[in-house]
Amino acid sequence: MAYDVVLFGATGFTGRLTAEYLARHAPDDCRWALAGRSRAKLEGVRDGLGPKFAQLPLLYADVTDPASLKAVAGSAKVVITTVGPYVQYGEPLVAACAEAGTDYVDLCGEPEFTDLMYVRHHARAAETGARIVHACGFDSIPHDLGVYYTVKQLPDDVPIRVRGQVRVGATFSGGTYASALGAASRLLPMAQAARERRKVQHRPEGRRVRAVTGTPRRDGETGHWLVPLPTIDPQIVVGSARELPEYGPDFTYSHYAAVKHLPVLAGGLAGLGAAVALVQLPPVRKALGNLRKPGEGPSEQRRAKSWFKVRFVADGGGKRVVTEVSGGDPGYDETAKMLAESALCLAHDDLPSRAGQLSPAAAMGDALLTRLKNAGLAFRTLPS
Repeated sequence: MAYDVVLFGATGFTGRLTAEYLARHAPDDCRWALAGRSRAKLEGVRDGLGPKFAQLPLLYADVTDPASLKAVAGSAKVVITTVGPYVQYGEPLVAACAEAGTDYVDLCGEPEFTDLMYVRHHARAAETGARIVHACGFDSIPHDLGVYYTVKQLPDDVPIRVRGQVRVGATFSGGTYASALGAASRLLPMAQAARERRKVQHRPEGRRVRAVTGTPRRDGETGHWLVPLPTIDPQIVVGSARELPEYGPDFTYSHYAAVKHLPVLAGGLAGLGAAVALVQLPPVRKALGNLRKPGEGPSEQRRAKSWFKVRFVADGGGKRVVTEVSGGDPGYDETAKMLAESALCLAHDDLPSRAGQLSPAAAMGDALLTRLKNAGLAFRTLPS
């Protein structure tokens, strides 16, 4: 292979941050390149990385040009893509990587896309040895690797129940906003894709794994109000439990947002319901989409003030474990870190011999956990 890692979408907001992270942290012997439609824009990104990277290779790639994606996939051990919304632009690259046997990582938080890619490309990727790893950003690395870290502290032969509680102080980019609007407007296609995946999904023999939607309630231990989060994270966590026997014979995961004050919770629920209803109307969806454009994102100063914490409470075999994963700006600085470290892990580390569409924990496990800790994400066990 000509390259260990190719970053596709480097000229976008998160793509540029990922390129900057690779420039600072990729090992000197790592062969990496940038890919995209516009050489001029790629040159602008490369120039921003400093003189050391003046000769960094730039590759042409366009989602409407299958030959260009085939060439990129055929030249790399791992391809990173930040080009979304993925349900609109993502499949051609997944298909190219699955066919070439090339590992693939994205930061997708779109359940419809991951379900469709499983149905259409998992089998071929398993045949060629490609590891297709979605959700390698804030969706869903802290949750997936946080549960992995937590479960390792419990017996592996007992029923395990884990509850994740997410707190975030941050804002979002135009690309994330566009993806969220698209997902909210596609509830029926999302449900259909989930049904199609269930028909072909691998099920662990003699074990049960599931995500359980809880009900809004107050946590007596923290005092926070908890509301179930309809995000991709439970799906990714359950994917890990499906592949890894150490999650026990009967694994259950529930996923919540945690807020301090009941009025905030009530207002958030009302606002979410209204937004989902409104985006079903094309004119309203178009108007909302114009409020923030892809390529826009929070300033460095705003990101420096951002943070996240995910608390996990796990019970199994008569033992309770409480853990926490925390870091800085979740959607951009930390997402760029998680995405880049996932790609470097796939390219350079000794990993389990699995292939096909995999969760981050199932694909990379301890190697990725070690990388994330070394990169500054905090994984810690709390008094229970």
